[in-house]
Amino acid sequence: MLLYEIHWDPSIGIDLGFITLRYYSMMFLIAFAGGYYVMKNVFNAEKLSMEILDKLLIYTIIGTLLGARLGHVIFYQAELFLQDPLSVFLPFQFVPEFKFTGFRGLASHGAAIGIFVAMVIFSRKVLERHVMWILDRIVLPVSFGAVFVRIGNFLNSEIVGKPTNSDFGVVFVQLGEDFPRHPAQLYESLSYLLLFILLFVVYWQTQRSQIQGFLFGLFFTLLWTIRFLVEYVKAPQVAERAEWLFNTGQLLSLPLIALGIVLLLLANKGKFERKKQ
Repeated sequence: MLLYEIHWDPSIGIDLGFITLRYYSMMFLIAFAGGYYVMKNVFNAEKLSMEILDKLLIYTIIGTLLGARLGHVIFYQAELFLQDPLSVFLPFQFVPEFKFTGFRGLASHGAAIGIFVAMVIFSRKVLERHVMWILDRIVLPVSFGAVFVRIGNFLNSEIVGKPTNSDFGVVFVQLGEDFPRHPAQLYESLSYLLLFILLFVVYWQTQRSQIQGFLFGLFFTLLWTIRFLVEYVKAPQVAERAEWLFNTGQLLSLPLIALGIVLLLLANKGKFERKKQ
């Protein structure tokens, strides 16, 4: 059962006078800082240097932000390439007027692609191991960070859910509404927390983590299944055709779920066995 109707009207952040610390940006900082701490424990257990971990953080940040931003524009707001191209990569709006917007408009599907590309480059240039080695481990901080990104969306009153058509839910006052919606961001955040706990237990407590590619395949399958299911209570981010069986988010998730299942099957057959170091 949902919480009884809550009127949600938070400020955008903490006003320090000369600058406002936006809650959404702080959630990203928490996500990356927490993810760094998680990977620090992994690297200590694997006896890898902190210098490599620092480089991993840089690759992850760049891959996440660049991929997420490009993914949003390509999948949901392609007109920006023509109407306001500078705003695609910068935290500013230039058309019709100059305005600081922060890093808003980020797509998880794009982030997934960006992180994958970053890890491929990282594994070749820095780690010098099979890419599946780092992908099996990066799923821990990624799933952890996703928890706080969705909380940030909730604080921003964005990526909201559909109306509940009842007295239960959250009224997003900043949207100029007076009816409750599903807090879809919180549903997704809680689901990612459970996913992180599952991956954490599998990595630290079971022998399955020794099967190269297994953790990444499990993560991919469950992550996009969560995203697919949450879309049923999420308001569409772009205009959707009524006759379509699935919305854009679900259509983008389906091939990724299939890829995750394939990765699991290949991992169990030993197709990603560790190379000798």
